[in-house]
Amino acid sequence: MSDFNNSFWSYYIGIITVAGIIACGVLLKSMSRGKVANDPEKTGHVWDEDLAEYNNPLPRWWIWLFYITIVFSLVYLWFYPGLGSYAGAWNWTSTGQYQEEMKAAEDTYGPLYQKYAAQDLVQVAADPEARAIGQKLFVNNCAQCHASDAAGSRGFPNLTDGDWLYGGEPEIIKTSILNGRNGVMPPFGPALGGDGAKDTANYVRSLSGLTSDSIRASRGKALFTQNCVACHGAEGKGNPALGAPNLTDKIWLYGSTEPVIVETIVKGRNNVMPAHRDFLGEARVHILAAYVYGLSHPELKQAPRK
Repeated sequence: MSDFNNSFWSYYIGIITVAGIIACGVLLKSMSRGKVANDPEKTGHVWDEDLAEYNNPLPRWWIWLFYITIVFSLVYLWFYPGLGSYAGAWNWTSTGQYQEEMKAAEDTYGPLYQKYAAQDLVQVAADPEARAIGQKLFVNNCAQCHASDAAGSRGFPNLTDGDWLYGGEPEIIKTSILNGRNGVMPPFGPALGGDGAKDTANYVRSLSGLTSDSIRASRGKALFTQNCVACHGAEGKGNPALGAPNLTDKIWLYGSTEPVIVETIVKGRNNVMPAHRDFLGEARVHILAAYVYGLSHPELKQAPRK
């Protein structure tokens, strides 16, 4: 890619751009020399038996509109970047504009974020104004995965049901948003084989009361003890420290059917929750975490303001 960073390409792009604009002007000039004739020449193109195309020049008002666009393009390229590495008379960049807008927003809303940052997360979750701010942050940054109602979808957790892979305490939720999470379920296909994975899947289904093959489930219990208890525990209740899900609560991230569970066991899973610390900053994440915490604690909406 270093070949594209030398000055040749800057001149190349600039010359092609200017040459294209000049060519448009020359074409317009050549098209505007003729005059509309009383008996105009036909091009020979005829449609629907008698609909003929005449060889008349473009209307003057149309020509002048094109000239205006050419002048506009030249003025634009003088003030803004567009000719290779030329930065434009105003030195405008999209990055600079973004930084200016972010600074203006921080000057306007920063004090409000800092006010809530000094409060306890549960207290923030009970504040209607903070919830409104948190909802907007959620829709802009989290709804793409968890849906606008936070109910999630296949592979993306439901944030309203009170079931948490890493724990639902306010500070833990805040840590998840700030630093992100990387949940890894290793593949056990090579170790268990097809039948072993099916036996284990039937045992896992039995843990949450789902229909299962009792013979396969009995064989799967021993396989579960050998391969799965290190993360999910002897009773299959999971381990929040590892993000290992509870297999007994009838809540399934990918689905509870036997083929889906077998697929998970054989191929494993790798889920990534991106970190938002650098993008949102801790003050915004504080409000967002409070909003997410409040989603599974509807009683906070009725709490009196202090």
